[in-house]
Amino acid sequence: MALIDTRREQMFPVLSGPQIDTARRFASGDERSFEAGEVVFDVGDVNASAWLVLEGSIAVLQRDGRGIETPITTECAGQFSGEVSQLSGKPSLVVGRAGPDGARAMPYDAAHLRALVIGSADVGEVVMRAFILRRVGLIEATGSGSVLIGRLDARDLVRLQGFLTRNSYPVTVLDAAADEGRELVERFGVRPDELPLMLCPNGTVLKRPTDAEAAACLGITPDLDPDRIYDVAVVGAGPAGLATAVYAASEGLSVLVLDQRAIGGQAGVSARIENYLGFPTGISGQALAGRAFSQAQKFGAEIALPLEVDRLFCEDAAAAVKIQLSNGGTVQARTVVIASGVRYRRPDIENLSAFEGAGVSYWASPVEAKLCEGEEVALIGAGNSAGQAVVFLAPKVKRLHLIVRGEGLEASMSKYLIDRIKALPNVFRDNRTAQNHVCALRHLFLFTGADPNTGWLEGCTDLDPKGFVVTGESAALSLQTSLPNVFAIGDVRCGSTKRVAAAVGEGAAVVAQIHTVLAAMNERAS
Repeated sequence: MALIDTRREQMFPVLSGPQIDTARRFASGDERSFEAGEVVFDVGDVNASAWLVLEGSIAVLQRDGRGIETPITTECAGQFSGEVSQLSGKPSLVVGRAGPDGARAMPYDAAHLRALVIGSADVGEVVMRAFILRRVGLIEATGSGSVLIGRLDARDLVRLQGFLTRNSYPVTVLDAAADEGRELVERFGVRPDELPLMLCPNGTVLKRPTDAEAAACLGITPDLDPDRIYDVAVVGAGPAGLATAVYAASEGLSVLVLDQRAIGGQAGVSARIENYLGFPTGISGQALAGRAFSQAQKFGAEIALPLEVDRLFCEDAAAAVKIQLSNGGTVQARTVVIASGVRYRRPDIENLSAFEGAGVSYWASPVEAKLCEGEEVALIGAGNSAGQAVVFLAPKVKRLHLIVRGEGLEASMSKYLIDRIKALPNVFRDNRTAQNHVCALRHLFLFTGADPNTGWLEGCTDLDPKGFVVTGESAALSLQTSLPNVFAIGDVRCGSTKRVAAAVGEGAAVVAQIHTVLAAMNERAS
């Protein structure tokens, strides 16, 4: 059963009279009347306001890249339009038209909408819950967002699908060999080497786009002002970086978060995290990252994806730290938080890169699970990430060979995962002392460790022999690096505990130290 069927009242709540009175105080403009059928907001509209309906109705419809529209709901008096995009002024994912009797409604731009959800705990809770559920509903349903057309197991299609899914954008995937997909390929006259095809909601057609090109078409990547100086620039949108964004923005600091691919980092592709405090039934990494992302947007943090950081400019870091981006742009901040985490370790195997994304994977998301459904697969690894992937994949595949290079799982995996793996009838453990045998496989999952993602620092900060960032020269600023006003947290930091909870804790702790640094900078300036 779809989410809209089970939680409709929470997705499309009706505000009470007192709640409407409260909401009126935060409106960004005067009430406006719309004629029957008039477009209130359209797919792709940037900075589209959310609207509180006072009289009449607004029909909300979803439209995908093929131009096909499907009704979602009708917002009546006391209800409001919008979803997560409206918190940050990102392009609208849906279209709204005034109903048969027209509509009278009150607008809320991004800044006033955030003021409402923060300024009124009562109304804010209702609005935030509805916005999050509406985005989940758009992702769950077909008929909204982009359309990808290509061979389902093609590397570029898997990459694009993963990029959109991990960043919580709705997407429909069509097989180029099936009727509808083949018809669209022929209509656009696309050659096989130009696939996958991406049909953006605004009607733009992209051939074999990069993640950056896809993001630009969807309006995901903001235009950054090189002259603006943020209070905090965070490099990395994993749990540590997102926690920094939430705490810093909630305390009034201007925050920019940069990530080269997606929110959530490595944790974002964890099928289920069951030992994170407060979630006794567990939570997927993507769900946890999505909630943190919405929370950061609620407080006004700016999150720029996918933008890769090339390097820091170490000179004159006491005034402002400048960051060089791979697209040629630059950004500046009074303080920088290194939360770039770790990158998946790639074994030294000849021609391995030719199979990455086309049979060899470093994570196990629903995209990869769908591709190997009912097949025999192998997974190499013995850490918690490997254990979570095994538990997630096993019910979906015919047989899973778990290859452990060490003595056993006990040295590096939580006991609850070990016990669960032992109970799975189609998981076969192969330790390094086991007899060699050959398996005919099309899917191999590698969880062979990770290395710190610090190449972009180019000698600006001290690193340990393994490449992790050294911090703590000052006891009062235990998370500051050897470069003034630059901090490091999470997995990338030397000596950190490699756990989601620890990363989130450091994300919160670093904000207190940032306040200390900013206060000293303000005192010197005065």
